Amino acid sequence: MDQAVNAANLGAAASDLSLWSLFLNAAIIVKLVMIGLAVSSVVVWGIIFDKIVTLRRVNREASAFEDKFWSGGSLDDLYESDGAKPLHPMAAVFGAAMGEWRRSARIAGIDLARGGVKERVDRAMNITITREMERLGRWMIFLATIGPVAPFIGLFGTVWGIMHAFGSIAAMHNTNLAVVAPGISEALFATAIGLVTAIPAVIAYNVISNSLGLFEDRMAAFGTEFAAILSRQSEERG
Repeated sequence: MDQAVNAANLGAAASDLSLWSLFLNAAIIVKLVMIGLAVSSVVVWGIIFDKIVTLRRVNREASAFEDKFWSGGSLDDLYESDGAKPLHPMAAVFGAAMGEWRRSARIAGIDLARGGVKERVDRAMNITITREMERLGRWMIFLATIGPVAPFIGLFGTVWGIMHAFGSIAAMHNTNLAVVAPGISEALFATAIGLVTAIPAVIAYNVISNSLGLFEDRMAAFGTEFAAILSRQSEERG
């Protein structure tokens, strides 16, 4: 056990229990745990901010696109302006379905009401929805991992710090509270950082996952409605 902590150091630490002092006086392993958790916390908040901004943007773009879709304009014109080179997920779903339907319509002698066209359109939309949700859900695995793991990493730092503190106290044969408190405080600080990192990650994961699920349902509902429109037009052409 490291014996570097002496009575003078512990006495100085006892008089200054600020967060910075707790970090500076902690054992090297505890410092590494604190730094790792602090970096993870920054990444967690970066992901949270990015997902909030992204979800607001794609929902806003989806609403604008649906307004254009249901305005009664030409689907071919909408495909040329938004669907051919989609800039957001809802347009991508529309573009995948419309593109498949247009390619099928160019096949000589094909019956659009049959010939597996509906299945191909549905498959194109489902694949697009899956791909877009994978893109939107990027980094969610980090939130799902750091939430339950961070407290245990902090606890590891705490256990190591307490072992280090007790070893130093035993070497000095001094159990005075002023001597014990700084080492224990430094160790518990690691657990505190772990909780500060984990709690936002768990809450954000649940909230963002729910929002992603709602947006996926929104795209699926749009796809179902659009498939019905294409099916009706196919029967009219037939």
